[in-house]
Amino acid sequence: MIAIVEYGVGNLFSLKSSLGVVGAQVEVTGEAEALRRSDKMILPGVGAFADAIHKLRETGLDQVILEEVEKGKPLLGICLGMQMLFEKSYEYGEHKGLGLIEGNVKPISSVIGAGLKVPHTGWNALVFPRKKSALYRDVKEGECVYFVHSFAAMDCEEAVTAKAEYGAMLTASVEKGNVYGTQFHPEKSGEVGLKIVKAFCEL
Repeated sequence: MIAIVEYGVGNLFSLKSSLGVVGAQVEVTGEAEALRRSDKMILPGVGAFADAIHKLRETGLDQVILEEVEKGKPLLGICLGMQMLFEKSYEYGEHKGLGLIEGNVKPISSVIGAGLKVPHTGWNALVFPRKKSALYRDVKEGECVYFVHSFAAMDCEEAVTAKAEYGAMLTASVEKGNVYGTQFHPEKSGEVGLKIVKAFCEL
């Protein structure tokens, strides 16, 4: 069973639907015991980092996630959910993340240069800087996925499994052990996204 962590941030319908399309058994849950029963966990998120991490900690689910990851359970963070995997975010202040992956979340405006719109919204090609992640087993370099973000993971080169060009080479996905993250939305990325979701479900 795949547990989608429900902590009051985001519309989870499209994510649940994508998992259903690839044949996964899914539970959207804010219950600690359900997360413990699950085979894998997905941490979604939209909106502001400070608000999201506060809500996650308020529920106590942050500790459950950390405990389950420590046991070896696969975790996938999506968009803001990926950003929360890192040590810190500098989104309108300085905020502590889950610390599962070394690195920081910073505004893309600091690296993309003038003339490009923020947030970065749209379809961009994936570039694989090293051996492909298991998430991309059925995805070719150059295939496109859908992004909506104003902040990106930086200072995390060792964990980066894909990048996308938008004025600079921005972090598109990361991986460390059994912890995975995608800055893009696989559930909004058509057939390519479904391949990524399916690969995670079958890890």
